[in-house]
Amino acid sequence: MPLDPALRDRIITAVADGFSEQIAHTQALMRFPSIRGDEQAIQDFVFRSFRDRGYAMDRFAMDRAQIEAHPGGARFSPEHSEAPIVVGIHRPRAEIGRSLILQAHVDVVPPGPADLWTHPAFEPVVEGDWLYGRGGADMKAGHAANLFVLDALRRIGLQPAATVTLQSVVEEESTGNGALMTHLRGYRADAVLIPEPEEEMLVRANTGVLWFRVEVRGRPVHVREMGTGANAIDAAYRVIGALRALEERWNADKAGRPHFEGEAHPINLNIGRIEGGDWASSVPAWCRIDCRIALYPGVSAAEAAREIEAAVAAFSRDDAFLSNSPPSVSFHGFFAEGYVLEEGSEAEAVLGRAHEAATGAVLKSFMTAGYLDTRVHALYDRVPALCYGPKSENIHGFDERVSLASLRRITTAMALFVAEWCGTEAA
Repeated sequence: MPLDPALRDRIITAVADGFSEQIAHTQALMRFPSIRGDEQAIQDFVFRSFRDRGYAMDRFAMDRAQIEAHPGGARFSPEHSEAPIVVGIHRPRAEIGRSLILQAHVDVVPPGPADLWTHPAFEPVVEGDWLYGRGGADMKAGHAANLFVLDALRRIGLQPAATVTLQSVVEEESTGNGALMTHLRGYRADAVLIPEPEEEMLVRANTGVLWFRVEVRGRPVHVREMGTGANAIDAAYRVIGALRALEERWNADKAGRPHFEGEAHPINLNIGRIEGGDWASSVPAWCRIDCRIALYPGVSAAEAAREIEAAVAAFSRDDAFLSNSPPSVSFHGFFAEGYVLEEGSEAEAVLGRAHEAATGAVLKSFMTAGYLDTRVHALYDRVPALCYGPKSENIHGFDERVSLASLRRITTAMALFVAEWCGTEAA
């Protein structure tokens, strides 16, 4: 049943009363430079934040064998994080309502050159409506919101009348293995909410993502005899051309795919890193390119990986040099399928009412062509997996920022959602 208007108004006020503290907590999270592999300290901070509020605690490591045996698990690499997953569990006195997982990730992408930031990347600054800093939008603002919606209910003497699991994961920006590990650990709920920065909209469809590496070997000689050698960097650029052709074919396949056929370019290939050669006056003997490409929902990661391998092999057979020295293709990061959130769930209806009460607008949905951890819960738990969060700018770029007014609205909507979805009891 929809919330009683008097309770709704009390919750809205409670969120507002705690919002300055919520911003301070968000800034504390942002001060941790929690790039991949360096998330241990922030996860200790999160553990203490959950424990000090009295939640039952669980802290555990990735199980490599379990993850790599799963069809949605990414292969481990030397760069894979060893930071733990942290879970805090609210258990009600009486399990009356519907259970919920609130999940967020603490890992952030590297900040890049410091001189391109207006303010230091890990020193959060508020200017007007914007909170600046790496990871503030993606997604430490959402991480803090998960905690503070429960604090808001406590502020008015209430708590959820169902189990609520707070999950703080790593590896969201590179493999998705952190969220998958919570699934393999056995955590389940009737619905999942992940407050990624999604412009105050609900994600209806989400692409899968593959990371892969192509390695090319050349034939080194002195540049004065360049014609007798083979330049691995030049050959890698020819391979990139073949991959662009594959990208074009996949984009042409959008016809008849709901949520994608109206998009100009739903499948994006990114050549994210290239390195090669040893000496400016030597024809390079090696080159590596690291790539990321999106997949349509319903296309398995394994199927897409085979297509990539086949495209590189087919091109190489017709290349004068690569036919005798074929490149190798390996997969070392995201190996994730996309998903579509089916319309009509009760969880979506509850979020719609909460959003309208908090913002005065009808909840909209859209497709986003990037990875989201909600894929784990949508594909493998088969429960409503709601991705919904604040307005932001420049995520993964310079001067990343999140709107504080928007953050307050979505925190309010989340608190109203929790109260209606889980029910409430005296704290």
